Amino acid sequence: MILDYDESKIKEFLLDIGYYRLGFYWNPFEKDGNHNFVENTKFSDVIKLYYLDVDLRNILSKYLNRIEVNFRTKVVYYASNKHKDSPTWFADPSIVNREVIDKIGDYYHENFIRSNKPIKNHHKKYINDKYAPAWKTIEFFTFGTVLSIFRNLKNNEIQERISKEFGILNLSKFINLLEKVILVRNICAHGGILFDMRTPKGLSVLPDITYNNKDRSSLDSCIKVISFLIKQISVNRHEELTMEIRELFESHKENDLLKSIIENKINYVYEK
Repeated sequence: MILDYDESKIKEFLLDIGYYRLGFYWNPFEKDGNHNFVENTKFSDVIKLYYLDVDLRNILSKYLNRIEVNFRTKVVYYASNKHKDSPTWFADPSIVNREVIDKIGDYYHENFIRSNKPIKNHHKKYINDKYAPAWKTIEFFTFGTVLSIFRNLKNNEIQERISKEFGILNLSKFINLLEKVILVRNICAHGGILFDMRTPKGLSVLPDITYNNKDRSSLDSCIKVISFLIKQISVNRHEELTMEIRELFESHKENDLLKSIIENKINYVYEK
């Protein structure tokens, strides 16, 4: 590797990012199993790939958050209005499958109550309540937990209504896509390696989404799904996401090594 920074700057990068973590970003530049690099690999290219990944996570996080909040709001609103006589419907076995209720019971412990002020205040006021009502409690559940509750609703009416509002008529396809969205969301939230991620199962086929090279497991395919879902919420945000992703990848187009990674790892296709 060509070390095209001075020694102090390289040490700064290593102390900031970490040798082990940075290794994930120079791995694509290796040409064999003995960790030999492709000729003319520069340390600066590794750093550029690292910050490409950081920028991708930052861009996607904004829109993933918007999808998460919108989905949670719909689940709480529609279910709470349908089951007005059961304010803690998420723990009602006549409404939600017992499997998820047991998991919520494990999740809803003293630390959860103490860590979330509205929940803590509720139990101070209503000392005999096992749970705070859904519109308070579910606000503090993870995206994955909310999807699990949604998936385990016994009445399909609410599930199908929300799926259709996101532009997807097939409920199982909607759940499949949300699972992959949550996977990307978790990688972004925890600072994971994003550029070479692949979903363990392929994304569902939708007539409105064209996956590049028919690859339904790539990051680019996940971005297309995120873009599709955000469009159902806000056309303006959809246009912003499309522009930000395009500008980010275009900014690395002149670097042949990074362009190759964007095309072959992320599976993005540059416009001609």
